[in-house]
Amino acid sequence: MSSDLAFVDSHIHYWDRPHPTLAWVWLEDDFVHPQLGDIRPLKDMRRYTPDEYLADIEGCGVTKAVHVQAAIGTADPVEETRWLSEMAEAVGWPHGITGDARMQSPDVEETIARHCEYPLFRGLRDFAQGDYLVDPAFHRGYALLEKYNLVYDLDCTWENMGKAGALAKKYPNIVMILDHAGFPQAIDDEYFANWRAGMDAIAEAENCVIKISGLGMGHQMAGTNWTTDSIRRWVLGCIEAFGVERSFFGTNWPVDRMYSSYSEVVTAYRQIIADFSHDEQEAMFSRNAERVYRI
Repeated sequence: MSSDLAFVDSHIHYWDRPHPTLAWVWLEDDFVHPQLGDIRPLKDMRRYTPDEYLADIEGCGVTKAVHVQAAIGTADPVEETRWLSEMAEAVGWPHGITGDARMQSPDVEETIARHCEYPLFRGLRDFAQGDYLVDPAFHRGYALLEKYNLVYDLDCTWENMGKAGALAKKYPNIVMILDHAGFPQAIDDEYFANWRAGMDAIAEAENCVIKISGLGMGHQMAGTNWTTDSIRRWVLGCIEAFGVERSFFGTNWPVDRMYSSYSEVVTAYRQIIADFSHDEQEAMFSRNAERVYRI
């Protein structure tokens, strides 16, 4: 295991509540998370910004981080990009931004263009409505990502990976990032087999890459907590499906702070990939994320 392995965290979230122009509806007291249920430790955390993040990552070798859309419910999603850009200019974190837009909206290009006025903007994520992966309106918005040289962060479970793979193949010049290791919703053997088949299907699209992150969430849904051994097959399954050059890591911090310390997550990742060559470890721990997000 390479103890000096630099880590690029490809999935973090910041917030500072209340805020005059931003909203985080999923952190409001009366909101029930559809998958995780009770997330009271996060709701009680009124502020999570680079100050808190830098304290959490101390000693973990983190060199860069990508912030992924979190201010859900904000009237103008570009406000989050502006807020993060000002933060990055002041303190140097984050290094890349994935923002929010309604991809099915007929005027989504105006939102995308305003996001792109900020130099750290790299991509989009949209918790879209309906069967959106086959919706022509969503496809119209998605196609714009090629014009603006943006990536797409996708939350998708195994049941929809075939549709996601077809979308990726339809637009081969757009990089699709499958978030949270395909967001496992259970940890039993039957679920793992279905998930693994879905991963093979979506990985057929060569422009699709895998972000190995957020594995604590599936364990919460299963009523248990993760260990290095319990996440090992999910991490290695991602790498087997996508290959070393299309795999990289993230933490989903501070959401996954509900399950462990930051150092425990990064140490588990290091241990699981310890048998890979040093060059392969570097690719998955930093270089691939740097390439995909252009950071």
